[in-house]
Amino acid sequence: MALIEDSLYRKIKKQVGKAIGDFNLIEEGDRIAIGVSGGKDSYTLLHILESLRRRAPVKYELVAVNVDAGYPGYRTSVIEEHLREHGFTHRMETTNCYQIIEEKRRPGSSYCSFCARLRRGVLYSLAEELGCNKIALGHHLDDFIETLLLNQFYVGTLAAMSPRLKADNGKHTVIRPLVYVEEQDIIAFTRQNRFPVVCCACPVCGVVDQKRKRMKKLVRELSQENPQLRRSMIGAIANVHPRHLMDPRLGEF
Repeated sequence: MALIEDSLYRKIKKQVGKAIGDFNLIEEGDRIAIGVSGGKDSYTLLHILESLRRRAPVKYELVAVNVDAGYPGYRTSVIEEHLREHGFTHRMETTNCYQIIEEKRRPGSSYCSFCARLRRGVLYSLAEELGCNKIALGHHLDDFIETLLLNQFYVGTLAAMSPRLKADNGKHTVIRPLVYVEEQDIIAFTRQNRFPVVCCACPVCGVVDQKRKRMKKLVRELSQENPQLRRSMIGAIANVHPRHLMDPRLGEF
């Protein structure tokens, strides 16, 4: 089924295009591995980048990459069927991450962090094997500002995410083209296009990430008072005034 090209589609497409231009996310000759989990964010990213690719002034390639962590009940067949239906070049990779987590995770350590590290390592390896120089992830505007708040409240750092950065392996560039797109728009876009969203099947999903849920609630409540709150916060990440901070590495006092 073709995408519904209405005002919401055009809005998201414009925001992704702006992010690409602002942060030089895509360049001539890029081959980009897109992490497709089966969630709303990765489906939206994949389809919008493909729409842009068809009329882009530069040539680039997309490869949809799915990493199956091995959780029982994870429906990779649904994801692969969608990718085939829309003609996406893709790679489905089955791993034993779940087994490794169960055997190696230290008591009290973060389940999600361990899983993310393992899956990220697989994604980097696949990107290299597939000849991709960039890896695109589906983090959206709300992810950026929630991470900013989490780091301030619980870690004691002034940090969020970067729309473009060098990967941990030093070989690939990680890009996040949905940086300007709000989660509520992605939800609406996913529903109207009937993307076959698949649960990650993680045994602790929805249990351990209570802090992020609290950040979501805080942003939602404050947005009722100030509808432009999200835009203001994402703008703040790109409008840093070092002279008004306290880090001695930024300058002598």
